[in-house]
Amino acid sequence: MLVVIRGAGDIATGVALRLYRAGMEVVLCEIPVPTSIRRTVCFSEAVRLGETEVEGVTARLADLEEIPDLLSRGVVPVLVDPEGTCIGELEPDAVVDAILAKRNLGTSPDMAPVVVAVGPGFTAGVDCHAVVETMRGHYLGRVIYDGPALPNTAVPGLIGGYAGERVLRAPADGAFEGALEIGDRVEPGDVAGYVDGQPMVCTIGGILRGLLADGVPAVRGMKCGDVDPRCEPDHCLCASDKALAVGGGVLEAILNLSGALRESPGADWEDSFF
Repeated sequence: MLVVIRGAGDIATGVALRLYRAGMEVVLCEIPVPTSIRRTVCFSEAVRLGETEVEGVTARLADLEEIPDLLSRGVVPVLVDPEGTCIGELEPDAVVDAILAKRNLGTSPDMAPVVVAVGPGFTAGVDCHAVVETMRGHYLGRVIYDGPALPNTAVPGLIGGYAGERVLRAPADGAFEGALEIGDRVEPGDVAGYVDGQPMVCTIGGILRGLLADGVPAVRGMKCGDVDPRCEPDHCLCASDKALAVGGGVLEAILNLSGALRESPGADWEDSFF
């Protein structure tokens, strides 16, 4: 089964890992200058570096012609293709919108036999065949087959007792310049980076889990960093619980809507109540 994933950030990468390990072939589409924060666990880094590895899975920047060879070698192709134009050429079994733009940027249910969208801004039965919930809490990872995901609250999920405090935002418009590295320990008042010469200051202590790449354009208020108060360095090197939960929901939706589970002897089926 071939799946094209729109987006290659941390949530999209968690989805890709779930599908890849379930035996599916995945191709990711990303923008020319990725704005991913948790870069150590994002396949989007392949756009910047040419190649990257997350949890033992290698992703490589590729052209359309290189995809068959890379897939045959177990390498995940990453294309600079924000519009998803490759979908018409590849004719995948499924398309997943994991851009997390909080709105639909052109995904439609006629793109593939199965189209799954991730997070708010999508309505199952209108924009796609299924939506997977991304809000932390009771419904995280749940598959919605009729209706929308929960609306965006603009409030980050609670981690280690902190929500909005753990997010670092650009203090001005301009190119981002990091002062620290992902994995560094920080305390309140530490400067993690600069935008237009203005410091981006940490408000809590912990591990710097995410940081925008140097030179990426930022606008005032844009998320440019993430402090994890749990202080576990290993968390910087593996997909988050949220990313894998969402990935599990996407996997369920694809298998369900493609009929793959129905065709498996002994499969136990239960309709979603959500």
